[in-house]
Amino acid sequence: IIKTEKVVIASGIWGPLMGDMAGVPVPLMPVEHPLLFFGPLPEIQGTDELLVYPLLRDQGNSAYVRDTGRLHGGMLEWGYYEDKEPRLVDPEDIGNPEKTMISDSMRYLDLEEVAEPLEKAFETTPILNELGWDEKSSFNGLLSVTPDAGSLIGESPEVRGFWLCEAVWVKDGPGCARLCAESMMHGKTQVDMHAFDIARFYPAQKEKEFVKTRSFENAQTIYTPAVHPREPYISHRELYVSPFYEREKELGGFFENEVAGWERALAYKSNEQKLDKYLEEIPVRENEWDRRHVPYEIANAEHLAMSDSVGMINLSHFPIMDIHGPDAERMLEYLSIAKVGGNTPEGRMIYTNFLDEDGGVHADLTISRLGADRYRVVTGGADGNRDWVTLRNYRDDMGLNADINIRTHDIATLGLWGPQAKNALGNFVDPNELTIENFPFVAAKNLTLNLSGGKKIDVWASRISYVGESGWEIYLNNDSEEGLALYDSLLEVGVVPVGIETYANSRRLEKSFRLQGADLETEYNACESAIERRLVKEADFHGKAAHLVHREEDPSAILCTMTLDNLNASGEGDRYPVGSSPIIDPDTGEVPVDSKGRRSYSTGMSYCPSIKKFVVMGYLPKDIAKQGKSLSLEYFNEDGDGVYPMTVQIVGKGSLYDPNNERVRY
Repeated sequence: IIKTEKVVIASGIWGPLMGDMAGVPVPLMPVEHPLLFFGPLPEIQGTDELLVYPLLRDQGNSAYVRDTGRLHGGMLEWGYYEDKEPRLVDPEDIGNPEKTMISDSMRYLDLEEVAEPLEKAFETTPILNELGWDEKSSFNGLLSVTPDAGSLIGESPEVRGFWLCEAVWVKDGPGCARLCAESMMHGKTQVDMHAFDIARFYPAQKEKEFVKTRSFENAQTIYTPAVHPREPYISHRELYVSPFYEREKELGGFFENEVAGWERALAYKSNEQKLDKYLEEIPVRENEWDRRHVPYEIANAEHLAMSDSVGMINLSHFPIMDIHGPDAERMLEYLSIAKVGGNTPEGRMIYTNFLDEDGGVHADLTISRLGADRYRVVTGGADGNRDWVTLRNYRDDMGLNADINIRTHDIATLGLWGPQAKNALGNFVDPNELTIENFPFVAAKNLTLNLSGGKKIDVWASRISYVGESGWEIYLNNDSEEGLALYDSLLEVGVVPVGIETYANSRRLEKSFRLQGADLETEYNACESAIERRLVKEADFHGKAAHLVHREEDPSAILCTMTLDNLNASGEGDRYPVGSSPIIDPDTGEVPVDSKGRRSYSTGMSYCPSIKKFVVMGYLPKDIAKQGKSLSLEYFNEDGDGVYPMTVQIVGKGSLYDPNNERVRY
């Protein structure tokens, strides 16, 4: 037995078996990867040539041809990725003597399984047929796939000191090893970890059936071209639903989206006719790719209806943690860039961030003071488990006395916003309780709502807004009876159901609100992200020393808000970009690179109907982060026809919609 404080498993397809030994679930599935060899190549035999042919990728056939070179016998390797029925392998079946050749990761190949794509390969690369198939050398290899197609790196949430560097393919090996080593040695990495961190998975997403079905879907898309950025998963849906879900389905909710297992409606079919007066103001996306999976016209109509009247948005995917105990204040004060303890009054909600040691932005959340030693943390759906692990680890490492209770499945959340939000909610509570004097911005308190039909429910409400309109986040028991009573009562007084597309994209971006994992990452510090506070609190906090240095120096890059000048740059119709795209400096024709070597890409973009502009956010090097600077966005640029001119509108803080924030504070 060797005793050690840290151990790393980097065992690839054997990862789940290694994890089981320590009680750590490793969400990974091996999948068969047919490898057929042809040759040897006469051009290599008897020569000093290492390679003769370049790598050939045939995306349409989900295959490639690779010259293995002189060192491997001068064979041509044909590799195939099954895109219809990939063959997953139970980790327990690795090494099955009836299926295995000379190595556990080399399984017998059935030629019939690849007959059709191989025939196509003979047509495109006839040299394979000419060389002849080497049956003895051919086999099914094994690759690692995961439920979200990302690698698994970091300390396991279940066992401290048990580290993973798993689901890493050959080309990613050095980089992933570096991330793991940096995290182990320094507690921080040069590259943001949100897409790799093992802690991103919630417990339910590490259950074997979930891992199997989602990994199967990702195995289907290993090599197939053009996977859409908004492509939804099909398997393991309705893992979690809110108490409003049945009514949302009746309203025609477009449930093409889920996060952390929670179903979220992008928009509602029932609004198509109800809000038809807005449709004349909304552009129609003619290109199928630009509108795939999202009913943008309805979502944009919901966006405008909220600004005119009042809308409600199901936010029950919010991770919620209640923290209490003698050291609750000390822990949260140390982690937060904003002041949350001291003389912070009870009933105050604080927007804040956690930083890493270098001042990079690790988390983006709100903390509300419920009592002297009681707090509520609310964060984003994709970040909840990572944030919980961060809180728990710091508590344990600092030896603090604080309980962290996960309340996500106990509490449902409904956002109510718009100029008529106060009047709508005032139907069910004394309107005087809702005035700006009695319920100011960033306040949070308990309310008793007298709903339609005599139903009475207790809620906790916070006056905060991520949509640029006045209103509340309403937190209630995750109970279908209470939830439907509230939802139906609001429908009766004319509140418009609004989908998450409006909340997370069009309304957020016209306000230039940041999103963790997109606009906010540890690769950029708080000053570059333009979320630094006017003053630095006296209390120490994690990353404070670095943050103080950043405040005194010029940023290498800064987060900017831009707008596209011409959506029809190709001359073939307006395009509405989706996903992430490179930003181009027309003066150089290249992607700008800042002094730290970071390239400029869009971090978020959407058409914003209130301002009738297509908004793009992204980091720009300091020397070109200038208001009015002309840039371009590259989108499906095949022959120079996919370069869309855009202009920098805001450098750092600010917003294009209601720039003085008058609408959220009345």
